[in-house]
This record gives sequence, structure tokens and C-alpha cells, in this order.
Amino acid sequence: MLQKIKKKISRMHIIAGGFLAVILIGSLLLMLPIATREGQTTDFIDALFTATSATCVTGLVPFDTYTHWTLFGQLVILFMIQLGGIGFMTVITMATLFMRHKIGLQNRMLIMESAGTITLSGIGQLVRRIVAGTAIIESVGALILATQFVPEFGWIRGLYYSFFHAISAFCNAGFDLMGRLEPGSSMILFNGNAVVMLTLSMLILVGGIGFFVWDDIIVCKAKFKNYKIHTKLVLVSTAVLIVIPFVMFFFFEYDYAFKEMNIFEKLLNSFFQTVTPRTAGFSGIDMTTLSEPGGILTIVLMFIGGNPGSTAGGVKTTTIAVILLSTIAYLQEDNNVTVFKKRIEDKMVRRASSIAFIYFMMILVSAFVISWIEPIGLREVLFEVVSAVATVGLSMNVTPTLSAASKVVIIVLMYAGRIGALSFIMLLSKRNKTAILKRPVGKIMIG
Repeated sequence: MLQKIKKKISRMHIIAGGFLAVILIGSLLLMLPIATREGQTTDFIDALFTATSATCVTGLVPFDTYTHWTLFGQLVILFMIQLGGIGFMTVITMATLFMRHKIGLQNRMLIMESAGTITLSGIGQLVRRIVAGTAIIESVGALILATQFVPEFGWIRGLYYSFFHAISAFCNAGFDLMGRLEPGSSMILFNGNAVVMLTLSMLILVGGIGFFVWDDIIVCKAKFKNYKIHTKLVLVSTAVLIVIPFVMFFFFEYDYAFKEMNIFEKLLNSFFQTVTPRTAGFSGIDMTTLSEPGGILTIVLMFIGGNPGSTAGGVKTTTIAVILLSTIAYLQEDNNVTVFKKRIEDKMVRRASSIAFIYFMMILVSAFVISWIEPIGLREVLFEVVSAVATVGLSMNVTPTLSAASKVVIIVLMYAGRIGALSFIMLLSKRNKTAILKRPVGKIMIG
């Protein structure tokens, strides 16, 4: 009986169950009176919402993080952010290596899916690099931020704020403690500080590149031709999604969200607004001040998100790239989808299309439900829903006003977005056994 149950539990069930366990434990801890400044128990839905947002590295919050949570509550949130960012399987594996135990095949497969790598070899070394690299990058980022936060908040608080925001940025979480200056302000009060904005941007980009990509870059150095095809596709996609939106935001928001800024601040915030929707959630501006095209562009960037195997969410850059390449190949009447002189497997093309469609349907259904429940405009609802499922954390000041029912919808979206919408749907569905014989071809008309 036990053997049959084990066979039915897939690797994705274990990963999804692990995230769920972290969320539930975090929720219980956040419900403790010691976690709130008022010394009262936080409602379960709000505690669950915050824990899900932290573990799924989203950043949507029902309360301002600084004004509602005590140091204990903030540390619980920070721990969940770190665990959710690098993956709990990575932490478990590091503990296994520390105790000098061998990593079994099952654990190697789990880490492969959790970390986004495509090979079983060198798993132990990859995990060590993930943990060591994370610690080094977050520490360097924190020290740079400390040059700005220590003069502002003092040594102890300044260092704490520096590490909190460095971890939150690298893990693409978007939680902040700037409510001490102004509740809900995020990074708006620092949007003219180049050191803070650029440091956060670099941490977001590094965290969103993906552990597998950084491992490939470390091995191959600066030799682009030696990179694996996945690394090449990620780097090119990332560059395109920085340069083009940067120019678009500069012109879209010149007389809107950036109206009161000088030229340097407009350029700085154009870059930050390009980076933060993929998928960090820090706000350099009030999102409600975005122009219509700027709002649409932000939603598109949130939908695309970061890269596979990273701390970021969204449908992922490679998914969009494969769909685009597939479309180009079809228009050219080419049966093969190719990139960098390599052919992409047909099952990867189908997977990319399925992922994009599932994300789209989850957004559409959720937007319908929340629009029915809440007296909120469609633009704000779409912004909130995409932000949740793409684990971004940006909001048009909607989150605190949501009812319990709408919060449950957002919680499900954040959870699905972190483990992957396709994986989430597969967890809920029953897999059919592959038929031995192929069915007869049935012709239909499309388009």
C-alpha cells in the first residue's frame, strides 16, 4: 500500500507540498501576537496571504510590512523570502551535504526541477554555487545599500534594512520596510537615489537570470559561443526586454509618472520601471500615475517575467521566445523551430504554448471573479491578477481593499505562479496513460 502511494507522488507533488508546508507554518507564526505591533492575532486569511506572498516571492501585502509587523514578524517574512527564493530543496540538499551524506537519485531529480537545471550531473556542485553565490551577492548588495541606509536610519537599523532589501531584491520578492518613512511608499522616496535604485535593479536582474545560466557563465567565462543554447536564449531575451521597454517607458511616462523628475531621474526610473516588473515588485513610482500605454507595458512585462530556474516568476522569457520562434517558423513554412543553429524539440514548443495559454486562462478567469466581487476598474483588476500569478508584487493600491474571497483568489494565483501554472494544473488533473496506438487523423480548420 505504501509503495503504491509513493509511486503516485510525483516530484512536483513533493515540491508543491514543501512550499505549502512552509506557507502554513509561516502563517501560524504570523498569527502569533508577538508578530504584530499591536500585540493582537492577525486574521488567518491575512496571515496566509502574507506568508504565501513571501514564500512565493511576490510582494503583494494586505498591510504595510513595517507598520504592521514587529521585528519577529519581519524576520519570519524574510526567512520565507529566502527559502522561497533559492528553493527549500536547495536548503535541504545543502544540509545533506553538510552532514556528508550522499544525494540520492530522487533528491537529484527534485533539485533538477526545483533549481531549473537540465542535467543530473554536478548537482552537488551546483547547489554549493547557488548557496555561496546567493550569500555573496546579497552581502555585496547589502553593503552597497548600507552606504545610503546607514546615514538615513543609523548603524543597526541601517544595516538591517540593507540586508532585508538586498535579500528581497535578489529573491525578486518586493517586500520593503520603507513604511517607517511613509506607509506603502516602497522605493518612491529613493527614486532619485542612483545608488539605491541601480543596486536594487542589479540584484533583481542577477536573481532573475537563473542559477543554471550563472553556472554556465562561471564555467565558460565570457565566451558566448561556448554557452549552452538555453543560456544564449536567456541572455539575448533579457537584453531585448531591457533595452526596448526602457526607451518606451521614457517616452510614455515623460509627462505622466515622471512628470516632476529631471532628465537624469527620468532615465533612472525608466530603467527601474523596466526591471522591477520582471518580477521584483518594488515601486519607484505610484503605479496609479502610469499612462495607459505605460500600464499596458507593465502588465506585459509582468506576464513575461524572468527566466526559468531563477527567483523570478511569470511565463518566463524562454517560453515567449520559443512561441515567437515557432510563429516565425510557421510563417516561413519551416517545419523546424531553430535558434542559434540548433533545433528546438517539438514537445518544448507544445509545452511553451500550453504554459502561455494556461497563464492567460488563469488571468482571465481570476479577473472575471474579482471584477464580479469587487467594485474595481478592469485595469486595476488585471494589474493585480497578473502581478499575483507572475509573482511580481506591484499593485495599483488595490491589495489592502480586497475582500476575503478575492484574497483567496490572489493566494491561489501566487502559489500557482511560484510552482508554475502548468505544474499547478497538472497537480490538480489526473494524467491519462499514453495510448499505445495512434488515433486516426481528423482534419479541422484553424484561423
